[in-house]
Amino acid sequence: MAGSSVSVDLTQAMVTAPVAAGDWLIVAPSLITMLGGSLCLMLRKNTELQPKLGIAFLALLVLASLALLVRVLDYGVITMVMGSWLPPFGIALTVDALGATLTLIGSIVALCAGIYGMATVDGTGRRYGFYPFLLLLMTGVCGAFLTGDVFNLYVWFEVLLISSYGMLILGNDRIQLDGAVKYGVLNLVGTNLFLIATGLLYGIFGTLNMADIAMKVSALENPASGTLSTVAALYFLAFAMKAAAFPVNFWLPASYHTPNVVVSAVFAGLLTKVGVYALIRIFVLILPDSLEYMADLISLVAIATLLTGAFGALAQSEMRRLLGYLVIAGIGAMLAGVVVGSIEAISGAIFYAVHSIIVMTALYMAAGIMSYMGGSYDLRKLGGLYQKNAAFAGVFLVLGFAVSGLPPFSGFWPKIMLVQAAFNDGWGWLGAAILVSGFLTTLAMGRVWIYAFWRGGPEGTPDGTSIAIPAGSVVQLGGAAPWIPLGILTALVIYFGLQPEWMIELSTQGAVGVGAGVDDPVGYLRSVFGDQG
Repeated sequence: MAGSSVSVDLTQAMVTAPVAAGDWLIVAPSLITMLGGSLCLMLRKNTELQPKLGIAFLALLVLASLALLVRVLDYGVITMVMGSWLPPFGIALTVDALGATLTLIGSIVALCAGIYGMATVDGTGRRYGFYPFLLLLMTGVCGAFLTGDVFNLYVWFEVLLISSYGMLILGNDRIQLDGAVKYGVLNLVGTNLFLIATGLLYGIFGTLNMADIAMKVSALENPASGTLSTVAALYFLAFAMKAAAFPVNFWLPASYHTPNVVVSAVFAGLLTKVGVYALIRIFVLILPDSLEYMADLISLVAIATLLTGAFGALAQSEMRRLLGYLVIAGIGAMLAGVVVGSIEAISGAIFYAVHSIIVMTALYMAAGIMSYMGGSYDLRKLGGLYQKNAAFAGVFLVLGFAVSGLPPFSGFWPKIMLVQAAFNDGWGWLGAAILVSGFLTTLAMGRVWIYAFWRGGPEGTPDGTSIAIPAGSVVQLGGAAPWIPLGILTALVIYFGLQPEWMIELSTQGAVGVGAGVDDPVGYLRSVFGDQG
């Protein structure tokens, strides 16, 4: 009727209260990177402006991520739903200590990569999109860390993968295209498995909200039923591919050595860790009973991944391939923490992920500097780098100790946490495998030190002599750009080794947030559903 009105109560379907100003920080990382990537893309022909714009937006990303972490530490888990629709109808962005911590660390690494890229990415690489790709890669990475919806986790994976394909082939060399094919095929298979599992999960529960699924799974009489176990197995295989776990890890050392070294550094630091993060979310938060059911299988995968990575590193002479195998060994350590499943174990896995993001990025950057100084990535063609730059030799030694899990650097504490948790919970073989892998990694890094730094010259030359560096055989570096990010990351490695309390506390909060060692993740559920959680 004309002039009539009907009062509709929206409180049961929509969020009617205004969003707190601080909660807008949840969307800030994605908005900053999308805006920055779009602007850099529009101005891609201005190769002098590209690095300045990219680094400025990456610095904003670090500040926003830091503010978001502070907000989470002050107020606990926070949730924002798109369109104001209440969960599970609206798409939820939910951030806890785990997501906020990894977003901040990933942002710092991306900023360091942007600075390093000033020295290693030439005008052609800038024109064809290094900085837009880097920013859009971080859109996907941050989105994956901050989403509370399984399907949107898949979407953010696709965003980061599309960007990574572009970064992988910058330069258009034949070896890059070969590496991109291997990288693309395995990730395509993993992506399809991810999507199939997500479709089955939606068919079972009628929702893809992580908190909603966790509540519905806990109410089932048989939460490890055949159907759910199938879904869990598909998810594990999909994320094992993306994380480069045994036996689907062969694509990583076959592809990570092919692009520009700064691209390899970003990939080694971030991409596999998103896969581990997804495993923690799915198996610890949503399907904990399926994790218990599959624990023996996953433990074997973890042990095989640890040993494959360590032995593979020992067998390599090409520096970037060697580091690729160390990335794989680190994934095995994180999987071990997921298998054990206690608060201490998940905390150790989270701390190890943070450590690995930092140290692997720094090691690839150091490999680029080694190539610049010695003319090659091949250890047989390197030598005498200690005499050329003793300070850099010291930095590499710190990173070598850290990746091996030796004190007093960042890798020591998460390995101690993982080994202690494994032995305390009856997973002695896992603890032993972590220790053996650490020992083999120490040998591999010691071999690098002896070949590249300690001996006087490359193979075939009298000890102590130098050889002319062939033109075009070395990554081009100049100025302070490569040294600043390496210094920042090395400082973090030292800081987290000497002052680990802060990161241990953050990791523990992250483990509690996903429900490790408890019946359900109360804080996470209440953030999404209020008192209903």
